[in-house]
Amino acid sequence: MTDGSNPFEKMIQQYQDMAKSLNPALESFTPKGFENLMPTMPKDMMEMFFGNTLNKDGLDAKTRLLLTLGALTVLGGQAEAQVRLTVKHLLEAGATKQEIVETIGQMSMFAGIPAMTKVMELAQEVMDESEEDDT
Repeated sequence: MTDGSNPFEKMIQQYQDMAKSLNPALESFTPKGFENLMPTMPKDMMEMFFGNTLNKDGLDAKTRLLLTLGALTVLGGQAEAQVRLTVKHLLEAGATKQEIVETIGQMSMFAGIPAMTKVMELAQEVMDESEEDDT
């Protein structure tokens, strides 16, 4: 139903037209790179907020972030900025590339190969950028 008789399609078209008139750059808008707007937290801060600082026998920040990456993979890697940001934080928290890759690979059993592949590509981009920054 692209003839405009569908009220939902008509409403979406009106919103798109309004957005284009307010800011023409929105026509080519992409959320890629949003993760760069949020700084990477230092490892000590992550440990305090997400780790076992207040829960001595609990999970450390790296383990919690690996679990987060697994969950984002199971969700199909739809939240690309969150995947990239989580990988950045994992590297800062001391996770190895092997641990990151294994976490994503393990989720193929639950999320499927396409989701695993998408998240693996996103993670690889971040890890490659991290290597470039280190040199």
